[in-house]
Order: sequence, then structure tokens, then C-alpha cells
Amino acid sequence: MANNSYSGVKNSMVEANHDGEFGCTLNELRSLMELRGADALGKIGETYGDVQRLCNRLKTSPTDGLSGQPGDIEKRKTVFGQNFIPPKKPKTFLQLVWEALQDVTLIILEVAAIVSLCLSFYRPPDTERENCGRAAGGVEDENESEAGWIEGAAILLSVICVVVVTAFNDWSKEKQFRGLQSRIEQEQKFTVVRGGQVIQIPVAEIVVGDIAQIKYGDLLPADGVLIQGNDLKIDESSLTGESDHVKKTQEKDPMLLSGTHVMEGSGKMVVTAVGVNSQTGIIFTLLGGGDDDDDEEEEKKKEKEEKKKQRKNKKQDGSVENRKKAKAQDGAAMEMQPLNSDEGADAEEKKKANLPKKEKSVLQGKLTKLAVQIGKAGLVMSAITVIILVVLFVVDTFWIQKLEWTKDCTPIYIQFFVKFFIIGVTVLVVAVPEGLPLAVTISLAYSVKKMMKDNNLVRHLDACETMGNATAICSDKTGTLTMNRMTVVQAYVAEKHYKKVPEPENIPSSTLDILILGIAVNCAYTTKIMPPEKEGGLPRQVGNKTECALLGFANDLKRDYQAIRNEIPEEKLYKVYTFNSVRKSMSTVLKMADGSYRMFSKGASEILLKKCYKILTANGEPKVFRPRDRDDMVKKVIEPMASEGLRTICLGYRDFPASEGEPDWENENDILTGLTCVCVVGIEDPVRPEVPDAIRKCQRAGITVRMVTGDNINTARAIATKCGILQPGDDFLCLEGKEFNRRIRNEKGEIEQERIDKIWPKLRVLARSSPTDKHTLVKGIIDSTVAEQRQVVAVTGDGTNDGPALKKADVGFAMGIAGTDVAKEASDIILTDDNFSSIVRAVMWGRNVYDSISKFLQFQLTVNVVAVIVAFTGACITQDSPLKAVQMLWVNLIMDTFASLALATEPPTEALLLRKPYGRNKPLISRTMMKNILGHGVYQLIIIFSLLFAGEKMFDIDSGRNAPLHAPPSEHYTIVFNTFVMMQLFNEINARKIHGERNVFDGIFNNPIFCSIVFGTFIIQIVIVQFGGKPFSCVSLSIDQWLWCTFLGFGSLLWGQVISSIPTSRLKFLKTAGHGTQKEEIPDEELEELEDMDEIDHAERELRRGQILWFRGLNRIQTQIRVVNAFRSSISLYEGLEKPESRSSIHNFMTHPEFRIEDSEPHIPLIDDTDAEDDAPTKRNSASPRNATPTPPSPSPATTAAPTTPVSPSPNQNNNAVESSNHLLPEGPKSGTPSAPGSPLHSLETSL
Repeated sequence: MANNSYSGVKNSMVEANHDGEFGCTLNELRSLMELRGADALGKIGETYGDVQRLCNRLKTSPTDGLSGQPGDIEKRKTVFGQNFIPPKKPKTFLQLVWEALQDVTLIILEVAAIVSLCLSFYRPPDTERENCGRAAGGVEDENESEAGWIEGAAILLSVICVVVVTAFNDWSKEKQFRGLQSRIEQEQKFTVVRGGQVIQIPVAEIVVGDIAQIKYGDLLPADGVLIQGNDLKIDESSLTGESDHVKKTQEKDPMLLSGTHVMEGSGKMVVTAVGVNSQTGIIFTLLGGGDDDDDEEEEKKKEKEEKKKQRKNKKQDGSVENRKKAKAQDGAAMEMQPLNSDEGADAEEKKKANLPKKEKSVLQGKLTKLAVQIGKAGLVMSAITVIILVVLFVVDTFWIQKLEWTKDCTPIYIQFFVKFFIIGVTVLVVAVPEGLPLAVTISLAYSVKKMMKDNNLVRHLDACETMGNATAICSDKTGTLTMNRMTVVQAYVAEKHYKKVPEPENIPSSTLDILILGIAVNCAYTTKIMPPEKEGGLPRQVGNKTECALLGFANDLKRDYQAIRNEIPEEKLYKVYTFNSVRKSMSTVLKMADGSYRMFSKGASEILLKKCYKILTANGEPKVFRPRDRDDMVKKVIEPMASEGLRTICLGYRDFPASEGEPDWENENDILTGLTCVCVVGIEDPVRPEVPDAIRKCQRAGITVRMVTGDNINTARAIATKCGILQPGDDFLCLEGKEFNRRIRNEKGEIEQERIDKIWPKLRVLARSSPTDKHTLVKGIIDSTVAEQRQVVAVTGDGTNDGPALKKADVGFAMGIAGTDVAKEASDIILTDDNFSSIVRAVMWGRNVYDSISKFLQFQLTVNVVAVIVAFTGACITQDSPLKAVQMLWVNLIMDTFASLALATEPPTEALLLRKPYGRNKPLISRTMMKNILGHGVYQLIIIFSLLFAGEKMFDIDSGRNAPLHAPPSEHYTIVFNTFVMMQLFNEINARKIHGERNVFDGIFNNPIFCSIVFGTFIIQIVIVQFGGKPFSCVSLSIDQWLWCTFLGFGSLLWGQVISSIPTSRLKFLKTAGHGTQKEEIPDEELEELEDMDEIDHAERELRRGQILWFRGLNRIQTQIRVVNAFRSSISLYEGLEKPESRSSIHNFMTHPEFRIEDSEPHIPLIDDTDAEDDAPTKRNSASPRNATPTPPSPSPATTAAPTTPVSPSPNQNNNAVESSNHLLPEGPKSGTPSAPGSPLHSLETSL
């Protein structure tokens, strides 16, 4: 019958292609997908009859899929849309220019320049000029006085230059990001059936009517209806906010939604809605646009406005405002978030729980703090400069010369004041290192681009820099350390242990038949062995590699598994128990012709052998298999295999006779027992050849590599020794998951940090571990305070269940080939070749970023110090800055923008792996760097002051000091400016080395960008000096003078050698600078500020101290009222904690996608209930201001915060701000149901 209906479909397809209409409209399908469960089934029955008929109407076949003809695919795209959600438009170049113009110092400069321009056109009557004092006189030449506008214009021009360069940098950064996004999107492929062939196509190519194969770990790319499923469980939290996994069956709930995660099982679905018409797409369109990295910016702006409003109104009515703020921010954050983009995921994460993951990147924090400190110093200097200039001028003119202030002279005096003001501003411009953020961005963006070539696809920029500080790597074994190309090399079958694959003649035919049938049906049908790509190569393995090994074993036994699969298609399998981390086995049930059932099982040998009661003997008959025999077998077969690093898999079966009727398939414990063991195979997965070397490099670089695997302990130990994780004779620990759990939990089964601290420093291998163990280990290492530095942990993962560990780690690596979509979503970096040695490359790049920034800092600060001091003293002594505004801006441009490009793009060297990690608290500017900065500063100042005050004698030229207001540029000052720039150029070469190396030219030609920038700057400098004329206040110099300038510049290279000869250890007085802000130094709400501000506004910090005291009083009162209410409420405070839901509500806080962590040992409470309490103090710092408002400190055991209570930040260091759940639940389509006060979620608000 089935065949007829299918052939009918095929015929109808042909006819239908003529009239070109499908049997259902876009809107019908859209409304169908909005229904769930029974309603949806009713609708399908009503409208179409059944799923089969729905397929007919969509002109597709459940077995063969679409024909795949281009015409048909195109038509479907036009009728039902493409599977593509259009992204927001990128910012235009003009928008970026506008943003760059928002810089405060630039605005001040523009204003000053415009004022200067206007004033320069004012011509007072000549006669009175003489009466306005000495400084005003002395303009003999009419043309000169008319050139007064040039300075203003030149300043404006240079401002424009700076802005355009900045905007261009931003634009290219944005372009790179878009490229990265699209690269990530293209990487995502999905399996569909077209023309009877199973093929993988990019997600964007999926059309309505496609038959898609879904399996464990997939992120569904489109909406669809289930046609056939095995044990399918879906995590729909990203759409519904419900953390429980939803079981999907054809009978009860066949609706599958895009953006949800397959957590278990497999199946097939017919695609009914794609792109903007799918459920995720509809939400996207409501949110107004696709994903965009700049959502953050807008969010930030909104927040800042919110904060300002809030600050104004705080004084009047804190409570109402706060509540509004929480709402408004929730709203703002909601609007901004695309569901699927990284930002979306990230913000989701911040909302659901303030996990201490991803604090603002360490480096960015240190830099921001440093930049602010330098900026403050610059501000002070520039203010003093202006004041001194004004005072000197006023004293000189009105006191010494005893002049009256007359109306006619006012514009001239104002012109002087504007000139002084411009000098002040230029000092400020030079002092503020706006190149810092630029250097970070350039260097990170550059690294990310290059890391692509090293097979690291970076999803979050700061992961790249965090990797440089990594101190521990927890790696999977399969696929990362090993090649993930599995082959069966040993077998125990028919009571004999074969050291290599046996000949089929040696095995009884009955046993062989059962074995091959079991392998063919009990491996996922998506797993296949394909012919090799090129002649003489190895056959290609597609799908699960362990299953590939078994299928390969079947082929080695000269049998064809594909013939059996053709005979028993997937639809005929009666029931499938798919593999998951709790079962650690997979079983498939077939219904036999006589009504009996036969179940085939395969799984980890030590687990499955415990369920075997019989074993097939040498003549193919089953005989009893006692526990004693089992222990024998473990000793004689399994342990020898495991000690050679083989993975052991046991294959068995069980018959359910027809006479006993149908068993209860849901009761797994009764089903999966009483098996008959057929054979045990040893599967080899060879270690990747480059891994031992990579691990040696890691150990040398001060990084501990730990192996976390699901394999048994002997296999794990053997592989760890081969890799070099374990050295013979070391006293390191190898634990199994069970033992690990026993050691870290107290009598009540709660995890204790002290217990973990006893284990992790020695632990090297964790075997038979569940995903929970991995998460526990990572969390334990990160939260540990035993070592003097906080550990920075990187984790690799590929499975869906690795999600929590990947999120928790400082850097999560997902596997690009073997990894599931869920793991990729949770990760920071995707390893496109699944290779451990790529992680080592990532460490190298991370350290390189750090060093690049330090190089830039060393260069930048030298220039800043010198330029500021020169401008300041020059202004005070000669009443005019020796470096003019425009020259300063040019110096600032080469120093900031070009130098950051040149120094931030240095390629990494192997030498970076020879030192220990810097650690999170290491200052950016080390002692050596401080020595270099001060040393070079002294040299440059001596040269410049000699030139300034004795230059006219040395070069025998006119002095440029004390020139009148619009005097022509002098040779003297041109030489000063030129020498200054030359010294910077040569110092840029010095800055390439920061650890006190002698040879600064080492590897300079490996960096073409550096060479071209230094050379280019030199050329431009020649042009400026020779042809810059009045705008740049330059006069062309003779060859002789040029040689002197260059020689004095070159001196800084020689001087560099002198400095590096002085041992740093002698210079105890040097301080380091640029420490990261220690968490303890900043009260909570400022930490919140830091999260969303790029600069710490110190003025605001001071202002807020006063308000804080006000709130403390209020908080206490509110808290007490709330405590009273809590005790009055009829609900027992602890009720929720005992309920199982409370556990899932902790998971409600876990990030998107919601990972439920299930453990094979149910008696152990999971991410145990104490977690909510333990983390309160430590997580304080990551409270996101976006929507979490910390509740006041509470002395009570449980704070049941009613939604009406005003909640305001508590500044007190010792009070653990526990987040009030009302604000934790985002409002909008993603949130779950907000919990009523007193629900389990509420009673979790247990503060310590």
C-alpha cells in the first residue's frame, strides 16, 4: 500500500508542476505552526487529513524528499520565502564619522578653531594696534596678518583627518565582523533528503517541503512537522522559556520549531515554514530586524539616558523611578536582542543569571582604567598651562606695561586668550591616549582574522585575549587529542579473544548473522561508510565515529550492512532508545514476523556486561553468564584492551517472546536487562601525531592540560600517557566520575569548594565523567582561591551536554566538525579542525595581543610624557608652545593611529610560549617598560630643551622664541618639531621589544605593515616640513639640518641599548601601572556601571557616594518590612527548595539554550541547591545593570520580594546583593512565566 501512495505522490508532483500551485498557502502554514500539541494535531486532521496528506499537498515524498530540481526549489523560495532572516543594515560610513566626532576633546578643538577663525578675520584700525601692548605689535607684513585664519583652518582639517581615520578603522572592523558572522552562518549545514539521496545543504538553502533529518545536538533551522521520530526530546526554552525538555511524537505533539535544540533522539520532519515566516523569524521581525553587533551600542545609549534620568529623579522618588528603570531597561534590552546572534545569547545569559562569566574583558578593564588616569593627568596639565599663559599675559600687559583695557583692543586680547586656550587643548589632545581603545580593537580584529587561518573561528573578541592568560585546559579525548577515526582492532567473540579482526569462517554463522543484523539496525541510519574520495584512500566515515567503526567491522567480516538497512528501513524499527549520557547505551527493537520482539543493544562494556545474563558460545548457543564469569572477562579481555588505549564496546540482544504479550516499553529498567552478550570489540582511536608536541608546549608555557572523558579509566590513562599528559613516575590523580563525586561532596551530598580544592591541583584525568562532572570541575577550578592567582580555564566540548561547562569556562572551544550546534552556540571559539594543537595557536595569539598592547603603550606613553612636558614648560617659559596645535595633532595622529596599527599587527613568535601566563592582576606596564618609558623620555626631553633654548646658537639661525601673535614660522621651531618626530619614529622601532631584549630589529621584516607605516610616516614628514608652510608652522630645512634631525632621532636607538644594559632589578623605585581594578575596590553599583560604560566617569563616582547613604537607610526599613511579610505568608520558606521544580528553576537561570544537567546518580542533588547561595557573594560583580537590580541586603533566611517593593542597589561591601527574581525574568516573548511571590523560584532568593 505504502508504495502505491508514494508513486501517487510522484505522479501528482508531475501534474502539479504544470499548474504551479501548492495545496496550501503561506498563511495557512504560518497559523498552523503557531499551534502546539493537541490543537495542532486537530488542525492538521481538520485541514489536511494527516501528515502524509500534508506532504502530498506540499508535493513532497516522506521517503524521497523533494526532486531537487532548480526550478522547483526556486518556485518554493518565491511562494514560501527563503530560509534567511535579513540582518540589520550596517552603519554607513557617515554614521561612523558622526560617531567619531562625538569625542569631547575633538569637539573642544573644533569650537576653539572656529572661534580662532572668526577672530582672525577681524581687523582693528591700525593706529590702535600699538596701544594694545608689546605682544600684539610686530606684524609688519600685511600678507602675514591675513594668513591668521590658516591656523584655525589647519586645526579643523587635522580634526577631520583624525575623524576619518577613526571612522575608517571602525568601518573595517565592522566589515570584518560581518564577514565573520556570515562565515559562521555558512558553516552551518543541515541534512535533508532530496531525490532519495541524503545530502547536506547550507541552512539558507532549506525550502518548504524539504524532508530534514534531525538528530541529537541539532539546532533546528526551520519549522516543521514530525514525520517519524525515535525518542525525540526538544529543548524549547529559547522560544517558550520552559526549561523542561518536550517529548515529540507523531501522535501527541509533532510540531518542531526553529531555533530549538534537539536534546535526545532523532527523526525526520517535513519543513513547513522558513526564514521570516518561521517562529523565530516572526519574533525577529517583531523585534525589528536581524542580528547586529551594534545593538549593544544603542542599548548602551538607552541605558545611559535611563541612568541620567534616574539620577535626576533619584532625589525625588527613588522607588518609583527604580521600578520604572527596571521595566524600561528590560524593555530596551528586549527590543534589542536578536534571538540567535551572539549578542542575543550573551544578553540572554546576563538576564537569566548573573553568571560570573564574561566580566568585561580583563585587558579592556585595565586599559580603560589606565586611559582615565592618564586623561586626568593631561586635563590637570592643560588647565595649568592655560592658567599660566593667561596670568603671564595679563601681568605683562596690564601690570608691567600699565595699559588700560580699551574697547578697540578687546578682539586682540580675545585672540590671545583663544590662542592660549588652543594650546591648552592641544596639550590635552596629546595627553589623552585615544589610540588605546583603537590599538586594542585593531590588534584583536587582526588576531581574529589571522586566527581563522590557524583554524580558530573566534565568536567573542575578548576570548582571544583571555586565552593568553589561560592556566588550565580541560580537553575532551575523542576527536581533540585523538584523530576521531575509529576502527575495530580486537574482538572477543565465540569465547575467543582475537587480537586482530577475525576471519568470518572462525565465527559460527548464527552468531555472525545476529552480530551483523544488530550492527546494521542498531547504529543510527545517518551513520554510513562511504567509498574513499580518491583512489587508495581510506573509506570516508560519515556520522558517529564509534558506529562507523562497528559498520567498518561488519564490512571487514565480508558482510554488507547496507543490504539489511534497505530491507529494514528506518520506518520499520519498532522502538529506538537513543544514546544519551545517562544510558550510555543504545537499543533498537524489531518486531519479528511471528509477533515476538527482538532488541539489539550496544554500549560501554562495563555497563552493558552487568545487564548480560547469557553469552553466545563457540557453537553459537547461549549459555549462562554469571557474575564470576563477568569478572573473569573484565580481567582477561576488557582491561588488557583498555590498557592498550582501546575503547571497549559490548554488543548484545534480547528476545521478548510473542506469548508474553507486548512489554511496557516505557519502563526502561525492566527492558534493558537479561541480555545475551554476542561480542565485545576493542576500538582504536589513534592519538593525533601533533598532539604530544602541542601538550609539551602547553606545559612549558605554564598551562596544565587535563583530560575529561567518558571513556573508562584504563583507556583514558593509556591515551593520557601517550599524549604526555601523564608522565611515568608522576604522582598525579586519575579519577572516575563516581569517585570524583564521592570525594567532593559532604554527607548531605552537597559539593564543597574545600573538597574540590584538595583534588584539582593534582587531577590530570577524569574518566567516565558525566557532563555535570565536567561543569563541576570547571566551576571548582575557577572559583578556587588556593592558587595565588585566579585560574583561567579553557574547555573543549562537542556534545550538547557540554553546554554548561563551555559557558562556565573563561574560554569555551567547540569542535567545528564533530561539534553539535548547541555546543557551538555556547562556545567562544570554534576549532574548525577539531585539533588540540589549534588551541596552542590560540594561546599564542592571545599572548601576542597582550604584548602588542604593551608595546603600543610603551611607545605611546613616552610620547605623551615628552609632548606634554615640552608643551607645558615651553608655554610657561616662552609664552607659546614650541609644538603648534596642528603639529601636535599630526604627532598625535602618527602616535595614536598609525603606531597602533604598526605595533598591534606584530605576528606572534614561538618565544611567547616560553613564559608563564601573566595572570589577571599583572599590571600592563611592567618595571622594564617603565624603565624604557622614563629612560627614553629623559633622552628626548634633553634633546628638545637643548634645541629649544640653545638651538639658534647651534645651527646659527634666528631664535623662534617670543614671536608675536601671527609671526611667520621660524626655522628654529621647525627643527624642534622635526627632531621630535624623528625621535618618535626611531622609538617606534625600540618599542617592538618590551622584555628588555637587545635586538630590536629582530623579525622586523616579517611585519610588512610595520615597515610600510614607519616608511610612510617618514615620507609624509618630509612633505609636511618642506611644503607644509604656514598651516603646519614649518619652514623648509636644508639637507644639513635634515641630517642633524635624523641623527638626533637615530640617537634614541643607541640610547635604547644603554637603557637595556641597566638591570631592572636595581631600579626598585620604579612603580608598575595599569593594574586591573581589583573587584574589592569598587562598590557594586559601579561595577554595574563599568559593565556598560567604556570609561569610568570618576566625577559620577564621587557624586554617587552621597546618595548611597540615603538608600542604605531606606533599604534596611524595606528589608525588615519584607521579612515580616515573608514570615506572615502561609508558605513555608523552604518549601520550594525541597521540590524538584526548584532545581529546574536554578536551571531557569542557566543560559540560552537551557541545559538541563542530569546525572546518572539520581540521589545526588545536581547543580546542588546550595549553589544559589554559594554564588551570591562571588557573583556580585557580574550583576548586569541591564535588568537586574540588586535587592537590599537581607538579614532574613529568605527574601520574598513582592513586586511592589522598591529595590535599589546596595553599596555595602559585605552585603551580598542577591538578585530579585522579578527583574531576572525578561519581559517579552523569551521569558517564562514570571514567578509569583512564594513560588519555588522565589524561595530560592536565599541570601547567606
